[in-house]
Amino acid sequence: MFIEIITPDQSLFSGEAISVKFPGTGGKFETLNNHANIISSLQSGTIVVNTKEGNKEFEITGGIVEFLKNKIIVLA
Repeated sequence: MFIEIITPDQSLFSGEAISVKFPGTGGKFETLNNHANIISSLQSGTIVVNTKEGNKEFEITGGIVEFLKNKIIVLA
């Protein structure tokens, strides 16, 4: 699946991922390939992107995530 993590200032990450863990406002959750479509709010915490090269971590202060047709867009 493809993920983009975008802030008002810059693009933090753009690329392929195996799985992604999010700090949702209702609790932490993880998305995998072919996950059901979802839109969720995010709280302060760490997004962990699992790639072929290893895990990449991004600290956020909140935002929104959309998962649609194996593409994730995070506005943080």
